[in-house]
Amino acid sequence: MATFEYKALQMDGSVKLGRVDANGRQDAMQMLEGNGLTPLRLAETGSAPAAAPARGGVKLAGTKWAFKGKRVPFAALEDFTRSLSSLLTAGVPLSRALTILYKECSNAVAGAKWKELHDLVIDGVALAEAMKRSPETFPRVYVAMVEAGEAGGFLDVVLGQIADFQAREKDLRAKVAAAMIYPAVLLFLAIAVVIFLLVFFIPRFQPMFESFNAALPLITQIIIAVSDTLRRYGLYVLGAVGVGIYMARDWMKSEKGRRTYEMVLLRAPVVGPLAAQIAMARFCRMLGTLLGAGVSLMNGLNVARRSLGYQTLIDLISDSTERVQKGESLASSLGNCKVIFSGSTLEMVAVAEESGRLDQELVRLAGTTELTLDRQLKTAVSLAEPLLLFMIATFIGLIFIGMVLPIFTIQDSIK
Repeated sequence: MATFEYKALQMDGSVKLGRVDANGRQDAMQMLEGNGLTPLRLAETGSAPAAAPARGGVKLAGTKWAFKGKRVPFAALEDFTRSLSSLLTAGVPLSRALTILYKECSNAVAGAKWKELHDLVIDGVALAEAMKRSPETFPRVYVAMVEAGEAGGFLDVVLGQIADFQAREKDLRAKVAAAMIYPAVLLFLAIAVVIFLLVFFIPRFQPMFESFNAALPLITQIIIAVSDTLRRYGLYVLGAVGVGIYMARDWMKSEKGRRTYEMVLLRAPVVGPLAAQIAMARFCRMLGTLLGAGVSLMNGLNVARRSLGYQTLIDLISDSTERVQKGESLASSLGNCKVIFSGSTLEMVAVAEESGRLDQELVRLAGTTELTLDRQLKTAVSLAEPLLLFMIATFIGLIFIGMVLPIFTIQDSIK
């Protein structure tokens, strides 16, 4: 039996402080809820006030160790987000909603994570701060939107929007995966056939080519050189590729590596504009929602810029935020963000700013951009399959031509 100090909200809206004896935290919560109290903070007596976060950290570490190597499935996170939004919209308190979600969760890893959030919230930690302690489950964009919802008092609305974003992302992943299954199978088979040709088939023709003492075409010499390399150093090449991939992933986790990767991605011919438009839609929807809820422009910019997802873009918006703080208009301050905002978009933002309907225009821009993105993504996915097939056919065709050309050279030598 342990004694817990609690801070709870009574049915009349007043705050009550007291103590309760229970076998554990969960029993204490049930006792408080049975007495019509909504727990705001629950801590075991005998611990210093600053020790509560430390206990939460130890508990988090223990849970992470217990489930090391396991992550919350994307579908479970989507269900959690939408269910939490529905419960909050229905007026259910946050602590009670989290209790319902972790008790009803069928996935053990997800259930443990939702209970961690619940315990931290009960200890007085904000929901966004609690989520920030689990970056492997909650991305930065997710946490930034939750923080915006808590700041503006419309957490249920923001969670609903996050669930919609997750649903669109899930649909996009499913479409891309379905479209790439057939090309991926072909690519695997093509690589297997090419390796077989290079390792087992081509070496049988190499002595014949050498016996005629004829000059081989350049493409044939390259193919034979690749074949020799694979036969002699194939395992070393495979190991070097594996080490290279590992080092590249480790480098991309660093600050410099991540920024370099983001710059290359945003400047890519097809992927770059799509990524920039997705970031712009997120930013506009976030900022418009915040402004509509009464959040000031400066606070809205400070929160919305974190929803961009790319540190290079966040830096650009940070510069714009400083210019707004100095008195410039939003449209003019965003002029240095050409990667995200086109000239027509900035003009619409300027007109909306002058007419006093900036929040509505930003949300409308986000919706229009998302519709355009849907069409562009469908086109990109539909073009990916024939492009990959063309690349496979070209590669195999080069191998075939490289092996056929020496036959004509040998015929000329015989004549």
